[in-house]
Amino acid sequence: MTQPSTPIGCVRPRKFLSFPSLAKTPLMLLHKITLTDFGAYQGEQFLNLKTRPGRPIILIGGLNGCGKTTLLDAIQLVLYGARARTSGRGNRSYENYLRESINRQADPKHAHIVLEFSTIVEGEERLYKVRRSWEVNGKTVREFLTVLINGELDLVISDNWADHIEDLLPLEAASLFFFDGEKIESLADPDRAAPVIESAVYALLGVNTVEQLRTDLLALQRRQKISEEDKQILKKIHDLEKQIEEARQVSADIKQKQAGLSEQILQAQDIFDKADESFASAGGSLYEQRAELEAEENQLREQLKNVSDSLASNTAAGPLPLLLLSEQITSVKQQVDKEHAAMQAAQVLDTLSQRDHQLLSSISNVIPADGLAAIERFLNEDRRERAVDAEIPRVLNFPSDALTQLASIKEVLQGEAARARELVAEAMRLRERLNLVERKLAGVPDKQTIAERIVARDNARDHVTLLVGALQRLDEERDTVLRRIDLLNADRERAYKGRAQKVAETEHAARIITYADRMRSTLEKFGEALLQRHISRLEVAVLDSFNRLMRKNGLVSDLRIDIEKFMITLVGPDDNELDPARLSAGERQLLAVSLLWGLARVAGNHLPSVIDTPLGRLDSRHREHLVQRYFPHASHQVLLLSTDEEIDEYLFSKLRPSIAHTYTLVHDDTTFTTTVEPGYWWTAGAPHVA
Repeated sequence: MTQPSTPIGCVRPRKFLSFPSLAKTPLMLLHKITLTDFGAYQGEQFLNLKTRPGRPIILIGGLNGCGKTTLLDAIQLVLYGARARTSGRGNRSYENYLRESINRQADPKHAHIVLEFSTIVEGEERLYKVRRSWEVNGKTVREFLTVLINGELDLVISDNWADHIEDLLPLEAASLFFFDGEKIESLADPDRAAPVIESAVYALLGVNTVEQLRTDLLALQRRQKISEEDKQILKKIHDLEKQIEEARQVSADIKQKQAGLSEQILQAQDIFDKADESFASAGGSLYEQRAELEAEENQLREQLKNVSDSLASNTAAGPLPLLLLSEQITSVKQQVDKEHAAMQAAQVLDTLSQRDHQLLSSISNVIPADGLAAIERFLNEDRRERAVDAEIPRVLNFPSDALTQLASIKEVLQGEAARARELVAEAMRLRERLNLVERKLAGVPDKQTIAERIVARDNARDHVTLLVGALQRLDEERDTVLRRIDLLNADRERAYKGRAQKVAETEHAARIITYADRMRSTLEKFGEALLQRHISRLEVAVLDSFNRLMRKNGLVSDLRIDIEKFMITLVGPDDNELDPARLSAGERQLLAVSLLWGLARVAGNHLPSVIDTPLGRLDSRHREHLVQRYFPHASHQVLLLSTDEEIDEYLFSKLRPSIAHTYTLVHDDTTFTTTVEPGYWWTAGAPHVA
């Protein structure tokens, strides 16, 4: 056994290598994993992971807390050590994590994990047996790593395993093939999925190989014969690269903190939503509106009083009551009209009498007596007929100058009536609104009743605000670091250019620099084209995977990935963008699974998949689609870590034709230890689970 050459918790500096594209990654197959006193696993526990053609699935069942996630952590820990992204580590140091992962019953305090797997290297199969062990000695933890290849100990690879495993299975690749339900939940958010897509496209599909080649060309320029001035430039370049690496590490640390804070914000927001819902159900909304309701009540009462006063003083005390005498007023007007007409007829009769007298006097000497008598009789008859209209008795003797007022009284009363109706309608509207406000005020809870819910909601809101503020500060801090990285990169680029000019003292060096610059420019264009090609393939693969898993055919007609921000845009059947918020929680989970599946398909799908608690918040139909359409085809080897409620008896029957082995993790609640038993809950020979 060999000891690691670096202290516990430190990451050995890696060679400056690019992640290989999975399209060229050899086929990897897990054979066996053995855990000895690791976590809840007491003593030696092992699982045979070999698969058969057409049966790629290893189904491992266990109730919550039995050690499913621990098993996933063990695979990552044995391969990556301090760099492993285990779920149980948190913010602890690597040394403390190893110390606390030893089973509490173990004596001496020692644990180890052995993983056996095979892969094809240069056309030949290699069988690896990686054993990572550690022991507690007082306050220190000693870790050991040995690697056997085809049964023989390889000390060189054991000492340089961190670099070797990156060639076989890059850590970024493993994060997309070893995942749990929580990771699927996080990828269901398009904003949080963007960094995963970006890292996958660059690291898994070989895009960053192009960038590495460009960097290697710069290194080629730097290796030319150097002068004393060149040495100073190289020292500056070295210092800049060191600062860039340190700034990148700071950025990565901040990004990890951002991810943790984002999870805390989601949890805190959920708590606030529940507190707000409790506050609302207790009449909180009415309580908050109490002051407004009371002010509105006072205003309505004042308005109602003003309307009532207007009805009493301006209407009832005016001419409006005369409407009660409408018939009498009409009779009076008719009588006045008759008397006025009689008076006018009398005046006309008097005038005619004078005219007739003058007329007869004027013609008495010219017209014979019998003709004059006939005219006189005619005139007398005419006056008698006109005298009929003048004989109406004058009872009222209504003055002539008041006739206009009498004629307009009807219009005045109609106007007053219309005004009165408006005031009555306004009073009724105000009364109805006042009744509504009074009912709301009656439903307002008192402060003592709702005080606790107010405090709970305010505390929850303050907590969310505090976390959001902390996240914003981290965003600003990371933006500052990223700007510093950009400035350092620009300084390094200028330094490279400055040195390139110095190196061009010889024809050979100048030719190298020229060709290197041309090649770097060509590689830059090639990298852009390669990125576009991979994005296009990934869009097709993710959309096809999503449509395979969905039960709603035609929900999404297209899927696009932004080549700059790596954000996913969904397009509905109407060719309009589909807001991911319109998808159900289960549909968003299927979208996350489709993203992982699509990445694996585009990358070549040459790595085993380890999936912990995969069915989460999915409904029965979505679960059945995953079981029938995804798990058997996710990879050539699929380790499923499931509870009895996720892969139940019905889904097990659907999955059974694709299963190579089944195991159940049995937990002893008295000793808090877990053992591995063959079989699943509903298979013959499986252990009984209460």
